[in-house]
Amino acid sequence: MMNAGVSARLPAARAVAGVVARGANLDVALNAVCAAADPGAAPAIRSLAYGAVRGYFRHEALLAALRDRPARRLDPLIRALLSVAFYELEDRRSPEYAIVDAAVEVARAGGIARSAGFVNAVLRRYLRERATIDARIARDPAQRHATPRWLATRLRADWPDRWESILAALDAQAPMWLRVDARRTTATRYVDSLHEAGLDGRSEPRVPYAVAIDPPCDVSRLPGFADGLASVQDLGAQCVAFALDLRPGLRVLDACAAPGGKTALIAEREPRLARLVALDVDPQRLERVRENLRRGTLAAQVVCADATEPASWWDGEPFDRILLDAPCSALGVIRRHPDIRLRKSAADLAKLPLLQARLLRALWPLLAPGGRLIYATCTLAEAENHAVLADFLGSIADGEVVDPALWPGWPGLGVRDASGVQILPGEAGADGFYYAAVSKR
Repeated sequence: MMNAGVSARLPAARAVAGVVARGANLDVALNAVCAAADPGAAPAIRSLAYGAVRGYFRHEALLAALRDRPARRLDPLIRALLSVAFYELEDRRSPEYAIVDAAVEVARAGGIARSAGFVNAVLRRYLRERATIDARIARDPAQRHATPRWLATRLRADWPDRWESILAALDAQAPMWLRVDARRTTATRYVDSLHEAGLDGRSEPRVPYAVAIDPPCDVSRLPGFADGLASVQDLGAQCVAFALDLRPGLRVLDACAAPGGKTALIAEREPRLARLVALDVDPQRLERVRENLRRGTLAAQVVCADATEPASWWDGEPFDRILLDAPCSALGVIRRHPDIRLRKSAADLAKLPLLQARLLRALWPLLAPGGRLIYATCTLAEAENHAVLADFLGSIADGEVVDPALWPGWPGLGVRDASGVQILPGEAGADGFYYAAVSKR
């Protein structure tokens, strides 16, 4: 068994290195290293890895100030180990000397012993020059908030009056939001059950059935979680219910449905739908949809097919509501998935509006007259939100925007544009989501 200095830090560094070197999803990389780690080390491994990835680009700036060569030339494991150590120094929960000593020990144990002296020298130099280096980095919003330059530039262009506050929000840890089953309880009653279980929770009155947990906890501790009484879902994601304006007897399509959180929300909020179809092209991700439905004892028709090719799966009967939760750059959920900043690029974002436009064009004919299509993303990029909607609306003659002010119960969140509304990350504790509703004449 590894000693305490290595047992969490080395697996954490390996997970981070997987993200850096191979573009791995952080959660997938963590699942792999935690499965092979010492029993009980998983929470510490996850905390260290998430902290290291969240601060990765700030740590890049630190390394640029501490050495002449670009940090990208470092061995990925060494680079990841340094981010783990920098995160611990930022976190200030352990003595500085202990963090440095542990990082050197990890280098020796991780098969990179030749780099132990380098790791020691970099970290000790940082401690000597910390005040000066930190002050320099603090003057640059992108470096201060650990944002790659291309992304800071994009957000500044799209949000010239808000970009710095957006960077700060994306650099924070996301709260844990729950959606309680509207058929069986209320947010108030569920908060009471949390308190009885020794957990701190609060409701958000503007978004019925939303409950925040502070601090976050493992879902196994949540009352009724195994039976679907509560599900993990961000506050911003739950706001889709307002735009949908669900009613008994409607036929609803949830396109691009995986992993199924919004499908489950729809089924909970209106159990008397005539039909609910959950569609996704990925069969593995559809298993998550089925699991969510089973856990909540919810009914929906699950279909594995490509939403851009309705002829292969549509029965010809129009839908009254279509939710297009479109594939996107996910910039609005970076604080929950900080590896997005490492795995996405400006080139990736340039491709997405083409796919989003294809999905809109393919699904629009499936909507019944008088019906409503909801376009949703979890990004902040204007090119994926308003620009896509504006082009789409200009290409059809029978659609018109439904003003968010007319969405029943809309909680007043977000910034309006000509097509929809953008919830900004951190607003009311929510992640960043964009919603637009288009009705068919």
